[in-house]
Amino acid sequence: MKNTKPLGRKAYGSIPHLPDSRMGPSDHSCHIGQARIATKKVRNKHDVVIVQEKIDGSNVAVALKDGILLPLSRAGYLASTSPYRQHHMFSEWVFENEERFRTVIGEGEQVSGEWLAQAHGTRYNLEHEPFVVFDIFDKERKRYAWLDVLRKTEFARFQVPFSVSYGPAIAIKEAMTLLGTYGQHGALDPIEGVVWRVENRNKFDFMVKYVRPNKVDGEYLPELNGGEEYWNWKG
Repeated sequence: MKNTKPLGRKAYGSIPHLPDSRMGPSDHSCHIGQARIATKKVRNKHDVVIVQEKIDGSNVAVALKDGILLPLSRAGYLASTSPYRQHHMFSEWVFENEERFRTVIGEGEQVSGEWLAQAHGTRYNLEHEPFVVFDIFDKERKRYAWLDVLRKTEFARFQVPFSVSYGPAIAIKEAMTLLGTYGQHGALDPIEGVVWRVENRNKFDFMVKYVRPNKVDGEYLPELNGGEEYWNWKG
């Protein structure tokens, strides 16, 4: 299965940016209406806005296909075929924790999260395991509502992003203030930003994010900084 995508697609797409968020060449902005709902005023009493610390690591996933667990990179390739050591570590860690993953996802489902073993643009003094779950997809590729994600992850003892708010819309400045400079996951550098998850009637609707303007992507990765590595976790 080397150089193939077992699911025939990417494991995870990109989250659109709010106004004033720092964007890279391949990033895109959210619709102005989505920005208004997330940061100013919800549409109705059924809207729920979940505001979370944005974790800075490698976006990875685990899918269950034909009864087999598949540790994947964001692009959708098997993590074990990656040229990067951090993804091989992730693949090994998944199988060491296979029972836990099987309690979270069923056939055709997928759990996505951030793998924090190696520092990308933020160093962490981790006080929890290096995998942080931020999404679970059902077999129809629909996201579970956040309360369902919490129920599943709590049962399997997985870490999730710190939430500063559940309910109303919250402005960017307020969300960043509530999180503080270093957030709640042991960051040693200023946190990357914030993610807004909007649901309606207990169903996922959309997500948007804010990345601080002076954030430098991958500044601790050896392929970008001249060869130095920084590990948050070495197993």
